[in-house]
Amino acid sequence: MSPAPQIYQIKVRLLGISPMVWRRVLIPASTTLHELHGILQVAMGWEGIHLFLFNVHAVSYGSFDLHVSRPDIALQTFELRERERFSYVYDMGDHWEHEIRIEKISTLTAGKSYPSCTGGSGACPPEDCGGPHGYLERRDEADCYDAWRDMDIMADFLEDIAVASTPDRAVSDFLSDDVEAAMERMVARAPFIEGTSSRGQVNKRFRAGNHRQLMHQQMW
Repeated sequence: MSPAPQIYQIKVRLLGISPMVWRRVLIPASTTLHELHGILQVAMGWEGIHLFLFNVHAVSYGSFDLHVSRPDIALQTFELRERERFSYVYDMGDHWEHEIRIEKISTLTAGKSYPSCTGGSGACPPEDCGGPHGYLERRDEADCYDAWRDMDIMADFLEDIAVASTPDRAVSDFLSDDVEAAMERMVARAPFIEGTSSRGQVNKRFRAGNHRQLMHQQMW
């Protein structure tokens, strides 16, 4: 009798970011590294627009342009054990490095859909923001004195509208160059204000097959 198909419970942690950005995902052991790339893109919240690289047992696998081994190899081939780790790098310029740890190995549950996200915390950084260092700088700037000053400008703008008591005037009549500039800066800061992850949204994207679409971007 052939052994029952196995499921890996993996914890994916984005390095260099605090508070921690992480996800816990259940995947079949038959998942290839190529497929795992797409799964990680969806789980973390990336857009699949850059090259990627796995390092497993001191061998590199990934995008063709990187001149490394092809990632069409199943995880079970590596005979990974619980608590074993390997790495995944997305975007060679920003160098977003992820640690992937095998937390648990179990048998496949009939009728259950895989991959499946079972936990996580922290919003994914925006693409092309300069890697961990650039992201942290932008995040600090989003909570600095200038950011609070822009909020004061917007508060004054809203107060002017409220006290005007002129329903026949459009909001645009109250806009000034300072208000428009403050609004633009606030919109630019929004992705760097700490957010949350949505396990439900990740699983919805898994069921829609988004991971299979993203795995083919920036590949060959």
